[in-house]
Amino acid sequence: MKAPSPHQPAFRRTHPDARRLALIEACARVLARAGAAGASVRAIAVEAGVSPGLVSHYFSGIEALVAATYEQVEGAVAATLDRAVDEAGHDPRARLDAFVTASFAPAIADPQLLATWIAFWSLVTARPAIAAQHDEQYSGSRARLEALLGDCGVAPNEQRRAAIAVTALVDGLWLELCLSPGCFSAEEAGDIARRFLDTLISKDR
Repeated sequence: MKAPSPHQPAFRRTHPDARRLALIEACARVLARAGAAGASVRAIAVEAGVSPGLVSHYFSGIEALVAATYEQVEGAVAATLDRAVDEAGHDPRARLDAFVTASFAPAIADPQLLATWIAFWSLVTARPAIAAQHDEQYSGSRARLEALLGDCGVAPNEQRRAAIAVTALVDGLWLELCLSPGCFSAEEAGDIARRFLDTLISKDR
């Protein structure tokens, strides 16, 4: 790495929000590469190209940084799914299909993203704050799915279980796409998911 000249600051001056985001992105990369055990303030500072003191300036500790990273990653995934629904138009079934199959797109069915999620999941049983974030994320995603299923005619008393079943199917297909992308394609995963949706919706109409 080239050393800064005497007339250059060791670390670039950037907007505080941009610095905070850069640290979060660095944390996600470290989690994906080294897992939760390898995510330390020092490792993330090196990844981001800043001093450990700057990390401590923005976050009270490694747990706070990991929690912020979890929120950022989950928010990005949720935004991708919501954008797919919006782009599907007004037809209820098209919107449901878009929400379900967007998880198979390259931006989400990504091995590095899976590695980051695995690091998060490893912390769920050990850190109550991460467990609470996981529960909140899962509940929010399921609520969106329940509403989309309801728009397609699934009875109110069946929406919760239907959403749980769809989520389990999508998560399984997504996991296999990330781990073994040569076994089946995103298109096949989408077709499997849509066929399952057909069985749920046909029972309630």
